[in-house]
Amino acid sequence: MRVGGLRAELRVVVLTVVLVVLVLGLALVGLCFGSSWATPREVFAVLFGPEYSVVIVEWRLARVTAALVFGAALGVAGAIFQNLTRNPMGSPDVIGLDTGSYTGALFAITVLAGTSGQRALASVVGGLAVAAAIHLLSSKGGFSGLRLVVIGIGVNAMMTAINSWIVLRAELEVAIAAVGWSAGSLNGVGWHHLWLPFSVIAVLLGLLVMRAHAVHQTSFGDAIAVTTGVSLNRLRLLMVLIGVGCTATVTAVAGPIAFIALAAPQIGRRLAGASGVPLLPAALTGAVLLLGADLIAQALLAPVALPVGVVSTAIGGCYLIWLLTREVRRA
Repeated sequence: MRVGGLRAELRVVVLTVVLVVLVLGLALVGLCFGSSWATPREVFAVLFGPEYSVVIVEWRLARVTAALVFGAALGVAGAIFQNLTRNPMGSPDVIGLDTGSYTGALFAITVLAGTSGQRALASVVGGLAVAAAIHLLSSKGGFSGLRLVVIGIGVNAMMTAINSWIVLRAELEVAIAAVGWSAGSLNGVGWHHLWLPFSVIAVLLGLLVMRAHAVHQTSFGDAIAVTTGVSLNRLRLLMVLIGVGCTATVTAVAGPIAFIALAAPQIGRRLAGASGVPLLPAALTGAVLLLGADLIAQALLAPVALPVGVVSTAIGGCYLIWLLTREVRRA
């Protein structure tokens, strides 16, 4: 039994190393790629030497760092909700939390001044409101992950309709900006956009690390978690707040980037061979997926850069079809 546990831990360690190498490799390609190609030597000279380049430091490095951090945050958010629901469909973009955060951001854009602070706060409030509504509707008769997912899909459809109504009622220029932003994009992201969301995500992930052991215990079942001293209700509330906070923070800056939170945790779990949904592989896989999707978005119609959400949705749609087919066959 101990040998099996050591093998599983070794597999996770090896996977983590491989994913870190992939992240660093994709990040280097992201720093080199653009309207003009920079060699790795030139990139290293700018990052670690006396040379300075506005393009590499202010534009490409900010974009690559945003893709890395936001991908990790979405991967963690997906892992949290898939652990809570014990369902591979239980991710923020499927059960409506992304859409609720987008509703809050739309309110800030169309009704308020639409500053970054207002978008961030409204996104969090929108995501929490939808999470509370889903919890209230699904908690009757006891907690059920499947019931939560099904109700979340219905709430997602309702919020999508509300968002369409808000856009249609807005002024033309505001509506065009809102629709373009809704695709989920890292185009034009600079350091001045990132300090606040990075700080928020760092705090949320710090709280998660402090409770990582309790989260791991819940993956073995409620009974085992309770016997090891885990307060399930308190832990679930904290996890929901962290998951919504990560999702809403990313949405406030880059718009709703679909399917990263759905796919990353399951890919990480299968690669790690874990019974639950491990958080670190989910975070690293999310970073790899978003970095890769953003590179594809930049290269596909170069020199025009597509919104990264277009690519993640196309890839995630294929993954969702495969996942649904697999679940149907299992049933």
